[in-house]
Amino acid sequence: MSQLKNFISLPITKVVKDRTYPQDDRVVQEVPVTLFLNDEEFVTLVCSPQHLRELAVGFLCSEGILQQPSDLHYLSVNEKEGIIKINATAGQAEKQFLKRYITSCCGRGRSSFYFINDARSMSRINSHISITPYQVWNLTTQLESMSTLFQNTGGVHNAALCTPENVVVFFEDIGRHNAVDKIFGHCFLKTIQMNDKILVFSGRISSEILIKVAKMNIPILVSRSAPTALAVNMANELGMTVVGFARDNRFNIYTNPRRIII
Repeated sequence: MSQLKNFISLPITKVVKDRTYPQDDRVVQEVPVTLFLNDEEFVTLVCSPQHLRELAVGFLCSEGILQQPSDLHYLSVNEKEGIIKINATAGQAEKQFLKRYITSCCGRGRSSFYFINDARSMSRINSHISITPYQVWNLTTQLESMSTLFQNTGGVHNAALCTPENVVVFFEDIGRHNAVDKIFGHCFLKTIQMNDKILVFSGRISSEILIKVAKMNIPILVSRSAPTALAVNMANELGMTVVGFARDNRFNIYTNPRRIII
């Protein structure tokens, strides 16, 4: 369990119409964490200061560096210093990785994710899992009720790996990509099967998020927000079902509606 708080209270001035009020507000924490891979500085991640072990492993899984449990040889986390050390089997993915600084929004610098070839290099997802509209709304309700850090601060995204009935794994983070990576890392470390699960997500479904979920071999991605056109195109190509705007007893099915049983 992390010893670092996930939010702090700060004095603020609240403005309502033409009046000001002094009060305290809860503000989410944000920390830089440097990952050393095979004794070399590899990347700095900016994230919420919890579940750093899962974040580091999930990030390396997303980058294709960790592909099976035997690839991971050593892992240590120093929360106080913001340092994670991992020894892993070296491969082509590590050699081709471009060192870069990754911000909490994770947009700039992730060069590989801007190319649709990143999706075309993966296999289509074949899964017979299905879900009803009621189950979609039930899972999004569960996600919202579990999002205590968001309720306290409004400053994080959340993601959950689910069966059609219940949440199996849940994480929150200031970064959309980090929340998904934490799920990836947890499942890798615990050897949890993902191709019969659903990912429920609070944020926008961008191409980067879609590719991460595809690499996890998850067939259904549900979000309370919108997808991008590139993400929809990739989902069609990869055989994934994408559901957006899942809230208030409604949602849109953008791809592969056969998995939504109405």
